Amino acid sequence: MKKKVLIIGGGASGLMAAIMAAREGAEVTILEHMDRVGKKILSTGNGRCNMTNLSVRPEYYRSSQKLFPMKVLDRFSVWDTLNFFDGIGIVTKNRNGYIYPNSDQAASVLDALRFETEHLGIQTVLSCHIKKAWKAKNGMFTVESDQGLFQGNSLILAAGSKAAPVSGSDGSGYELAGSFGHTIVKPLPALVQLRCRGTFFKQLAGVRCEAVVRLVSNGKTLAADEGEVQLTDYGISGIPTFQVSRYAARALDEGRQVSALLDFFPSKSMEDTRTMLKQRKAALGYRPSGEFLNGVLNKKLAAVLLKQAGIPLDVTCARIKDSQLETLTVQVKQFEVPVISTNSFEQAQVCCGGVDTRELRPDTMESKLVKGLFLVGELTDVDGICGGYNLQWAWSTGAVAGRTAGRN
Repeated sequence: MKKKVLIIGGGASGLMAAIMAAREGAEVTILEHMDRVGKKILSTGNGRCNMTNLSVRPEYYRSSQKLFPMKVLDRFSVWDTLNFFDGIGIVTKNRNGYIYPNSDQAASVLDALRFETEHLGIQTVLSCHIKKAWKAKNGMFTVESDQGLFQGNSLILAAGSKAAPVSGSDGSGYELAGSFGHTIVKPLPALVQLRCRGTFFKQLAGVRCEAVVRLVSNGKTLAADEGEVQLTDYGISGIPTFQVSRYAARALDEGRQVSALLDFFPSKSMEDTRTMLKQRKAALGYRPSGEFLNGVLNKKLAAVLLKQAGIPLDVTCARIKDSQLETLTVQVKQFEVPVISTNSFEQAQVCCGGVDTRELRPDTMESKLVKGLFLVGELTDVDGICGGYNLQWAWSTGAVAGRTAGRN
């Protein structure tokens, strides 16, 4: 008699879990509350689907247990992922370690997964809203929904986080996990923009520049990253901002003050920047001071930095005082803006927080509290940086859970 596996959630981890369980010979049912499976996959990689990344290091994943993510990825690696997708017809391309489908279309990845579920006879129940789930004394799991009762020998929770709820991640999975006794580390937005205090941001809206974003709280550095920063009318965005945002979210939630220090000239040290500005003053003394940073930084950004340094724009560069030049040096290298909040879950790509990984087995993603219950993907307290790492987490957790759940 076939083993029955129920999966709540038809996103990346749920689809992978379903396929792997069915390949083990199980009868699999996916319960998805949206009108289609895999909706969030379509938005990954700006619609191109950054499927995974060839460079995997422990520091690229954040969790209450630092080594937990790598233990899972050891069970289903990047190479296992590439082989899996090759087997269902996806040809991949490598962009400096970032892996995409050769079609550059996320829809092709989702279609391949759907075709495989259909080929394996996996039942998919759409627009299915879960009311509750429990495990009976006979060891069977029951899921109550608006489309009736479903029963299985194993239950995989793949309901996602609270990030990007338009794609189906509404946080309901946390409640389900909690009903089985699991501890939930408070979910907060991650890979998200930061809202900052400063009247000058409206003037800077639309500026893009290479910079280092360093988060500090109580004199300590929380995180730092370098790349193209986007300045908005409310604060900062861009990949470096996303990479550090989860640390701002957690510190702010704990009531701590957080600031972002922006280095707008990361290729030069503070001393070299100071020397360069002194040389410019000597060589370009005839120019109006409003043009002092012409050719160095974006014109809008330069105007704000000069104003913050107290340099009048209607005098010549020769009349810039040494004290003003020193202040400008600091503004260029350590422009400090208080962070007041992250953007909401609606704008976040993932969450930090989720089911405490100390209650899960890294080799199977099975609950240590309830035998036959598995928790995967974004539902867990693991979040990766930008670059395909969160999708790899979905593939890996879904695969190891599906394999185990599907075996007799």
